[in-house]
Amino acid sequence: MKIKVGVIFGGETVEHEVSIITAVQAMEHINKDKYEVVPIYISKDRIWYTGAMLKEIDIYKDFNELKRYAKQVVLTKSKNGFYLQNTKGLFRRNITDIDIAFPIVHGNNAEDGTLQGYLDSVGIPYVGSRVLGSALGQDKVVMKQIFKDMKLPVVDYTWFFDSDYADDSEKIFEDVKKLGYPVIVKPATLGSSVGITYVKSEIELASAIEEAMKYDTKVVVESAVQNLVEVNCSVFGNYENQEASVIEEVTSDEDFLTYQDKYASGSKGKLNQTKGMASASRIIPARIDSNLEKDIKDTSKKAFRALNLSGVCRIDYLIDKKTNKFYINEPNTIPGSLAFYLWEPVGKKYEDLLDEMITLCIKDYKRRSNKVYSFESNILSNYGIKGLKGLKGIKK
Repeated sequence: MKIKVGVIFGGETVEHEVSIITAVQAMEHINKDKYEVVPIYISKDRIWYTGAMLKEIDIYKDFNELKRYAKQVVLTKSKNGFYLQNTKGLFRRNITDIDIAFPIVHGNNAEDGTLQGYLDSVGIPYVGSRVLGSALGQDKVVMKQIFKDMKLPVVDYTWFFDSDYADDSEKIFEDVKKLGYPVIVKPATLGSSVGITYVKSEIELASAIEEAMKYDTKVVVESAVQNLVEVNCSVFGNYENQEASVIEEVTSDEDFLTYQDKYASGSKGKLNQTKGMASASRIIPARIDSNLEKDIKDTSKKAFRALNLSGVCRIDYLIDKKTNKFYINEPNTIPGSLAFYLWEPVGKKYEDLLDEMITLCIKDYKRRSNKVYSFESNILSNYGIKGLKGLKGIKK
């Protein structure tokens, strides 16, 4: 009997379209002999849909057409398992059961632990990092604080909330000045280079901060690495074991890797509808010496474990090619294209990577099932009749 895998993607996030591309890629490559794929699409207005047509990229060009043929559903649990249940009509009907959830989402309201928390509350096993790791991996401020505590390399930075900026923008400007220009201004919890500005002088700072605050209440400002080379390394595993992929060097004509570089390469400025992150211009393996390669791989495993990650992630680095110093830029707990292109050069096909991710999910779920999460005794059974009588005095 095949394992039914519910692939969840989309969501109310600025990375909605990128999530669709990554999910469609994955659904195409999951081993159909072992798994039955059940697509679960979350629209931008947070309505869940399922239907076979959601495996095809073209359906997302016309959302009205999608709503016409896909079924609105919710995820429910019964004594017999987990089901997608229809939400329309007089009677709720189970459309299909699923055994495992596979979140393939990017950005806020999805990758940041929001979806993972919901899946935990339902109780279904799911692929990838859990709530804590997902949340830590999304917040660029908290992750830096953890990395610094672990003595892992990060650039100098400052951060603030939008309310701090409204109360005392001059202090913010002074803190940034201490870093020294140029700097990079970022929304603290977004990915895919959305809302990021490279700032060369104080004249440009205010507009960059305003841009970042369009997307987030928290802003981080980082010292820009000079003589920049950007490289990425993927890690697969859990807290027990970690495996590092080949390291890639990602090229860009800009001061940092932009959204267009990541997702629109070779498509004349339009979002690449079939390759996603795999379309970015890259050199594999990266043009770095063996010592630096080893250091980055070792650091990637440490960072993966420090954030309590699981499944596959991609950790992005900034290198000063003159000093050969490197810094962790950020982890991507559910990376674009699931970073499959970093595993193929070491002999792990995309189909095998997906299979290993699902297998690891099952293993971890079985381990957690042996832990104690609740007690059979009910403390309310000792709550006397006198106490219950007191409830009668409470007016509705």
